[in-house]
Amino acid sequence: MTPEELANLAHLRRARDLMDREYSHPLDVPALARAALMSTAHFSRQFRAAYGETPYSYLMTRRIERAMALLRLRELSVTEVCLAVGCTSLGSFSASFTRLAGETPTAYRARDHSALSSVPGCVAKDVTRPHRQRSRIGEADRRLAA
Repeated sequence: MTPEELANLAHLRRARDLMDREYSHPLDVPALARAALMSTAHFSRQFRAAYGETPYSYLMTRRIERAMALLRLRELSVTEVCLAVGCTSLGSFSASFTRLAGETPTAYRARDHSALSSVPGCVAKDVTRPHRQRSRIGEADRRLAA
């Protein structure tokens, strides 16, 4: 890697760390780009190239991951969890949660999570981490072309 590429990665890591730390605050791509000392378009392209997803996608995954942890505690309502993780719309939060977790926030909250109580937090975090489904648009396009 060139020194310039290493510097870019360090700047991208600064923005990613900001998302990991401040996920519950209003964050947008221009603010993240400023943290990475890049233009908005350049930041978005570089972030996707480095981490395999867009900055917004990464941020939403972090928010849903934290929401899953809060819902397992069953101390907050779904609406309270939505607001606690930085989402402002319950509808878009529920849609994003369902897309990433495979079930609604209410269903996830109601499910038995006692098996995770004896597992260290770092392992539970890895086991329950939501995984974004890859788009199948390209796959459909290849089938149509064949």
